Amino acid sequence: MSLMLEVKNLYKKFNGLKAVEDLSFTVHEKDVYGFLGQNGAGKSTTIRMLLTLVKPSAGEITIFGKELVSNRNEILRQTGAMIERPDLYKYLSAYDNLAIFAKMSGVKVTRKLVMDQLDMVGLADRSNSKIKTFSQGMKQRLGIAVALIHDPRLIILDEPTNGLDPQGIADMRNLILHLSRQRGKTVIVSSHLLSEIELIANRMIIIHKGKKVSEGVVAEMLDPSHTIVMIETTNNELAIQELATLGWAAKLSATDRLIQLTINKSEIPKLVTTLTAKNIGIIALQPRHSLEEYFLSLTNTEAHVESVTD
Repeated sequence: MSLMLEVKNLYKKFNGLKAVEDLSFTVHEKDVYGFLGQNGAGKSTTIRMLLTLVKPSAGEITIFGKELVSNRNEILRQTGAMIERPDLYKYLSAYDNLAIFAKMSGVKVTRKLVMDQLDMVGLADRSNSKIKTFSQGMKQRLGIAVALIHDPRLIILDEPTNGLDPQGIADMRNLILHLSRQRGKTVIVSSHLLSEIELIANRMIIIHKGKKVSEGVVAEMLDPSHTIVMIETTNNELAIQELATLGWAAKLSATDRLIQLTINKSEIPKLVTTLTAKNIGIIALQPRHSLEEYFLSLTNTEAHVESVTD
């Protein structure tokens, strides 16, 4: 798959405080890319930088192979986005809302175009209903239709399931999968609902306090024969070197206080023996059994380590 988006060493400061710090990641064509993090982790700030709504303090953003700032208009014409709750005209119908946004996007409005979009998001039978009568889930789905009205290559959704009931969440999940599988779209989904990311994303990034702590293929991270282990040792750099000699590709976490590697569960005792034989003390070792446990091990464990040592 070709590279759709690349972020390199992205920083954003607000009044001297770092909201995003040295963030790098890539998104490939037709990915459903999960963007995970707790509230306040920097997800929304990053997404706003991808849409030029917030100016980065430093770093590079390339979309469709072109630098974002100098090619802003061209890139945004091929990008659709829904940032949290969509801003709709509540006293107008779904049809009229979509027609207005289509005109604003420079799209030639036809009844077929509007009705096809409404049908895709399951709202064709409510085309004449005013937005003020819609549930939050229906508004979110109409927001997706607005984001797609100009047939973009890249779709960015910031917390699209916020405020939805279980049925609304299921509808949103099915819609995102439809966009990827049937329409060939590349979708970036920001969320803190880990179970949903497991069901829809093929790749993901986890950020914590503005930093990347992990990025990878979801299927590999959830492979039942392997586990992702987080280790704290007395000498992390030496531990990584020793593990590399045995073919284990370990790496430091964002704070340099934990080592992360993926291994077969049966090899954990060998890992422990290898490190202790080199006089490298193991302070903590935590396997991950689900995406949720993995997420918590990256965020809560590091937060605990920082609070103890700072």
